[in-house]
This record gives sequence, C-alpha cells and structure tokens, in this order.
Amino acid sequence: MNDPNGMVYLDGEYHLFYQHYPDSTVWGPMNWGHAVSTDLVSWTLLPIALYPDSLGYIFSGSAVVDRHNTAGLQTGDTPALVAIFTLHDATRADQIDHQTQGIAYSNDKGRSWTMYEGNPVLPNPGIRDFRDPKVRWHDESNQWVMTLAAFDRIHLYGSPDLKSWRYLSAFGVEEGNHGGVWECPDLFPLATPDGGTRWVLLLSINAGAPNHGSGTQYFIGDFDGTTFTNTNPPETELWIDWGRDNYAGVTWSDVPETDGRRLFLGWMSNWDYAQVVPTERWRSAMTLPRTLTLAETETGLQLISAPVKELEKLRGTPLTLGTTPIDSLVTLDGLADPTQFELILNLDLAAGTGDRFGLTLSNEQGAVYRFGYDRANGRLFSDRTNAGHVNFEDSFATGLHIAPYRAPGPQMRLHFFVDESSIEVFVDSGRVVMTELFFPEDAFDDVRLFSENGTTTVTRAEYYPLRSIWN
Repeated sequence: MNDPNGMVYLDGEYHLFYQHYPDSTVWGPMNWGHAVSTDLVSWTLLPIALYPDSLGYIFSGSAVVDRHNTAGLQTGDTPALVAIFTLHDATRADQIDHQTQGIAYSNDKGRSWTMYEGNPVLPNPGIRDFRDPKVRWHDESNQWVMTLAAFDRIHLYGSPDLKSWRYLSAFGVEEGNHGGVWECPDLFPLATPDGGTRWVLLLSINAGAPNHGSGTQYFIGDFDGTTFTNTNPPETELWIDWGRDNYAGVTWSDVPETDGRRLFLGWMSNWDYAQVVPTERWRSAMTLPRTLTLAETETGLQLISAPVKELEKLRGTPLTLGTTPIDSLVTLDGLADPTQFELILNLDLAAGTGDRFGLTLSNEQGAVYRFGYDRANGRLFSDRTNAGHVNFEDSFATGLHIAPYRAPGPQMRLHFFVDESSIEVFVDSGRVVMTELFFPEDAFDDVRLFSENGTTTVTRAEYYPLRSIWN
C-alpha cells in the first residue's frame, strides 16, 4: 500500500481508501483498497473498491458526500459518495497526456462502486504529471473546487456538478520547494488564534524533502474561490513532518461540524526505499491520525499536528515518574511492553545543563535507535544509523535526520508513539513532528533516557503500554 485516498466521513464511519496492489508487496497496477472505522483507531478491511479499467490504473484522489445530488448520481435516500481520482493509462505512458481525472460513485455507503460512463471528466491539457485531485465544496463561490498537482505547480478547477470542470488558476510557479514532482495536494480552511480564518495548502514533493526523498510541505494563505494566495514570503519552506517517513498525507472530508476537527493521515514511508524495506508479510503502513490546527509562533502562523484523542483508548496501565534529574543513561524499568508504547516527557530546561537529551531504544544484539534534542545547536535529531537492518538502501541510514527547533521557553514536552518498526514524535504539542521507520533484527527491548554534557530534569514522565489495533 501507499498513498491514503478518498478519506471521507459518512453516517458514523471514517472511510480510508488507499493505493494498493493486491498481488505483491511491491508497487504494481494500482487499485483502491478500502477500510472503515468508527473511531480512527480500529479498522475493518473491506473488499477492494476501485479496480483498474480500460482507461488506466486508479491513482490517488479524494471522495466527497454529494449532499445536494449535484452530480445526479444518487438513487436512494442516502447521499451518494463520489470518488474523484487519476486514471493512469500505462499503455500510453510514453504519451504526455496519459493521466486524466475520472469519477466513480456509491449509493450504499461505499460498499460498492460504479464507474461513471462519461470518464474522463477532466482530460489532460498536455502535462505529463497531472494527478491526485482533492475536491471540496466551497460555499462562498457555490461550486466544487479541485486542487490538482500539475508537475511542479498546482492547478485549481471549479465545477457545479463534479462532472464538468473549468480551469480557475495556478499556484506555485515561483513558490515552495521545487526539488521534485509535486503530488497529493489538499486545500482547506482553519481557524486562526485571533478568530479569523486562513487557508492551508498541503503539497507533497518527491524528491526534495529536508532530510532527503519524499516529504510534505505546506503553505498558509487566502482563497477567494478562484485563487490561492500564499501570505508567507515565497522562499519560506514549511514542512508538516520533518522525519523521513510521512508522505502523501491529506485530510478527511465531511467531518461533522459538531466535531470540527481537521483530521490528517499520511503514508509512513519514503519513495527512496519504500519497495525494498526488509519486511515480508506486509509492505507499508499509515501514520497515526492527527488533528491539525493553526498557532501563532515566533516565525508566524504554523500548522500544529497532534495525535487524535481517540488513541487514548489503546492505553494500558500507566507507569509514571516524578521529578528526576537525568545525568547519563536512565533505564525505564517495569515496562509492560517496550516494543509498543506511548511516552510523554515533560522537561524543565532551566533546571539542567545537558546539551543533548532524549530517548534510546536498543536490544542485546547491539542495535540502537536514538531520538533527542540538541539544544546547544537548536535542533531535534533522529539517529537510525545503527538501528538494525540499514543496508537495504544507500540513503536509509545516512547521518542524522534533523529538524531545526529552539524551545520557546524553559519547559519542553516530548510525546512519543513507539511501535516495533516506527516512532512518531510530537514536540511541544505538535509544533514539530518527526516520523521515522527502523527495522531491528530483534525487537528493541531496552528503553532509556539519556543526557549528555550535563543533567536534564524530567518533571514528569508518563508511560503507557499500547494494545495492538489489529492483532
């Protein structure tokens, strides 16, 4: 599996479709796999939703609830779900216009799907990488708006009915990172701390991420129904996750106003090595779902990513630690399951002098993974250079992966979710996030806190074993 697709909420169910090749653990002719959840945590796999047809493979896209039957595809009392996706004609891959946009619809809450006979609904205007439509309804302009990746920029299209589209505008010709092809855009409004509204444009890029390979940048600005305007300086680069393993992430549509959250999910991998990671029965996973908000920081408005509150239902009996000075390595004893846990560290930077501190995972075979904060140099770091299997791809374990960051005050909070082969770290309630894979030959079973060149004071630590969501 790879990109999350068609994320939509209807009648108590979160739908997650995803890029999927059912016949192998490497990339092949893309289908849309399908899973549903009532709580964003436990998922039920459903049959494949969309299969390749004569127009091509089913590449990435989105889905919406057509509440006012604008497309005329509803047959019962329940609004139709309409999926919008890229058709990739591999038989014409040598032609520049081999990618077009199509739709399919469901009148049974996503359990079965019908391809629209009029596909493609958006032909290719002569752009080789023309894909990944993300569609939303825009009240102010009374139209559906499609955000589409067009090689190294974004095209916006408008439609009254999801079937006929007109070009609105382009964004990104001279803005953002252009180290690779642009993919998987998403455009949505968020409330600002002062009660206003800004629009956020997510944009994945392969390659060109700050720690190499695939990554997701974003822009904050205004949208008037036709044009998105970036309100940050054009050279500003903002990244939703500084780790190497969060790509192609987008948000759910149609989340009820009574909930009000903007919910995000990404693919936990990187195209540099996605097809060669040392796994056997599975290949790839999604990140944990996250809530996105806007906060004012020292450098302006910024996206904050926090793990969804529903994840707390996975917690087992907690182990807590009071104020403790860390002067070298401190083992966390008595952990119920050191391979699958959540750990929250509250730190008092003013009470210690340590230059670098953080978390170490290791095993008896000598594999070590470290995550920490280097406050002397103002950066976070992830070190998987000796974390087990590392030689399956040249760049997987090259050097430290870093995120520039200086704690805004004397208090700091590190929030870890650790699984057998991944870590997701939320720093200071999500001001910075890093997601990283690792593949120890034997599971990490030793968990320690470290501090270098002085002490670091933990004011409170909370450890929770986490039950499996699928086992």
